Amino acid sequence: MSLSVKHSASPLNIFTMMTNLARAHDAYNLSQGLPDYPVAAALGAYLTEAVEQGFNQYAPMQGLTSLREAIAIDLNKRYQTKTVAADGVVVTPGATYGIYASLTAIIDKGDEVIYFEPAFDCYRPAIEITGGVPVRITLEASADFRIDWNQVKDRITLKTKAILINTPHNPTGYVWAQFDWDQLADVIGDKDIYVIADEVYDHIVFDDRQHLPGFLQPRLRHKLISIYSFGKAFHITGWKVGYCVAAPDIVAAFKSIHQYLTFSVNTPAQHAIAQYLQHYDVAEAAATLQHKRDLLIGGLQSSRFQPLTTSAGTYFQLYDYSAISDRDDVSFAKWMTAEHQVATIPLSAFYQSERSDKIVRLCFAKKDDVLLAAAAQLSKV
Repeated sequence: MSLSVKHSASPLNIFTMMTNLARAHDAYNLSQGLPDYPVAAALGAYLTEAVEQGFNQYAPMQGLTSLREAIAIDLNKRYQTKTVAADGVVVTPGATYGIYASLTAIIDKGDEVIYFEPAFDCYRPAIEITGGVPVRITLEASADFRIDWNQVKDRITLKTKAILINTPHNPTGYVWAQFDWDQLADVIGDKDIYVIADEVYDHIVFDDRQHLPGFLQPRLRHKLISIYSFGKAFHITGWKVGYCVAAPDIVAAFKSIHQYLTFSVNTPAQHAIAQYLQHYDVAEAAATLQHKRDLLIGGLQSSRFQPLTTSAGTYFQLYDYSAISDRDDVSFAKWMTAEHQVATIPLSAFYQSERSDKIVRLCFAKKDDVLLAAAAQLSKV
């Protein structure tokens, strides 16, 4: 007997590998996007309250009404719109699940899905597992990781069923402008192509920028599903609660898959988040992470690491190490962890194609003293 391999990704992803290395060498872990500071006390209190008040059984399949209504109110307020309704929201066990279930709902075997590298490592295997054909478009550091829309137009075929995008972008920190959305809408036009928008870092944008959500794009709204994560927004990655927003027909297709994958999402967590959303300050949270970004950049200013374009969103910053070593980025990241006690992520982990870039990704969602200590270590290299 044998089991067929369902995707082309590595059995052990780089994030798990580098976190394990960080533990083995007692290193500062700036690799995996795991905030190391406590969640808001109020959010923890709401979770305890939920358990004590009996929110311990299955929630409705689409999500608690209170949470879906709170999400709709929050999105409409933040983006000054009235387009989001509770019926257009589905609560999910995290964003990775949302992406997988969206692909399962949208594509059929043999359909092509365009995605952009560098990309979060779940994209390609999720496309392959659901029977799709990944079509990658490579973004280059030399072009500030901007999309060549003529290349996108050229890669669309009669088999193209979806385009998977990510803004704010992990790992580059690029945040889409209205120009990007307009170009995407122009490229798709009246073609039967869906958009899966990974917008999990929507709360985390810097320097007075504002995230532009996919559901606000009038030419795309009827063929787009936006994916979000409370794990990123509230620094509760272990709670695994997210949600998606889409037009009614896409929501219906998504729910037809969702009900047979997990059906229901953590009920007490849903209740706690619904309460916390009413008091959460997005601007304050973004300002806190902007401070951490600037603390890391300032701490490395005298080092031989050179920052690429300053991160405009997410909690990641890319650094070029070519002035330090000729090692490939995986070897360099392992060496840094073992010899200098700072764990990073090699940029090549976000590409399917072979890369020679000497770039690593650093996560700054860490305590200030950890960032300062890690920067001091890196400045010695």
